[in-house]
Amino acid sequence: MPRRAYSELVPAWTRAALALFAIGWGANQFAAMLPVYRIEDGASAAEVTLLFGAYAAGLIPALLLVGPASDRLGRRRVLRPVLVLSFVATVVLMLGGYHLGLLLVGRLLAGVASGAAFAPGTAWVKELSEGPAGTGARRAAIALSAGFGTGPLVTGLMAQWLAHATWLPYVPHLVLTVAVSVLVWSAPEPARPDEGTPRQEARRVGQALRSRAFLLAVVPTAPWVFGCASFAFATVPAVVDVPGPSIAVGGLVVALTLWTGVLIQPLGRRFEATTTLLVGVTSGVAGFAVATLAAVLDTGWLVPVAAIGLGAAYGLILVGGLTIVEQVARPADLATVTAVFYSLTYIGFAAPYVGTLLLSVLSATTTLVLLAAVLATSAVPARLSGRSAAPR
Repeated sequence: MPRRAYSELVPAWTRAALALFAIGWGANQFAAMLPVYRIEDGASAAEVTLLFGAYAAGLIPALLLVGPASDRLGRRRVLRPVLVLSFVATVVLMLGGYHLGLLLVGRLLAGVASGAAFAPGTAWVKELSEGPAGTGARRAAIALSAGFGTGPLVTGLMAQWLAHATWLPYVPHLVLTVAVSVLVWSAPEPARPDEGTPRQEARRVGQALRSRAFLLAVVPTAPWVFGCASFAFATVPAVVDVPGPSIAVGGLVVALTLWTGVLIQPLGRRFEATTTLLVGVTSGVAGFAVATLAAVLDTGWLVPVAAIGLGAAYGLILVGGLTIVEQVARPADLATVTAVFYSLTYIGFAAPYVGTLLLSVLSATTTLVLLAAVLATSAVPARLSGRSAAPR
């Protein structure tokens, strides 16, 4: 097929978005495998927690180092090796089987791949997108969320009902990564804007991070992106039992949470960015309210309803925050400021641990009400932020 026809068939921004989708799949497919390692491998709760935490140990340093590097080196030069690393991470997880050390290495590599991809990939989608303000941010958020949601759904269903549960569910990600790499390898590289000296770059980034919109609207709400999502599929099902096959149900709750976030993100087009954040906070409070009712009534069928509310919060706060980042950051600094934003969102992965500590001293109802109240308070400074970004 001629190059021009190929480009028309697969738009440039779509190829960049597919890279985010594939790496997001690889990052979150492990969530549905945790019951497998507890059941098949006999892993203890401490070992499972260690495996989950190894991901963040690799992600955060890569996020803060590679995002700024891609502002200087270019997006494609960064994403090509990252796709290879995501493939390698999944291979290591497949080989890990019953070996805790290999599984730790696989999770660490998956974290590095994710951290190295999220900010550059988001910036790449934005740079290749045309349309109203916020279009690129929404496309990147949808691609990443779709990968996060589809990975655990597929792995959970395969692990529940197919043989070789410790390695076969990882195969789809390998196939996906190869296919996406073919598309991404020749994706266009936007012209790099003149970033000036390192001192000038640091000054611009500092101005963006100190902007009223970022400090008041983004900083208080960003941790609730993954805070709401992780509570939905890690804490709420632990408080209220959901009947059914445990591995498949776990994958379905993860997918329901994150795909709700995907499907609701286009709603952000109707609102100014700060309003999108406030609607997201409201959705999260509603999700915690339903989870509280489920705990009081001990009714498992309300857990999916709570997951929908918390998933909506995840999607809206994510796209609202990325839109503000797009507005306050100059093009030369977009990946750097996006990396800071994602670092704030990943604080939310500590939320289930905090919830476990609270549950050890408080009732489930009191814990959920307290979390809803803390989430609601994050809307106060966002309301005070006024317009989401000052003109640049």
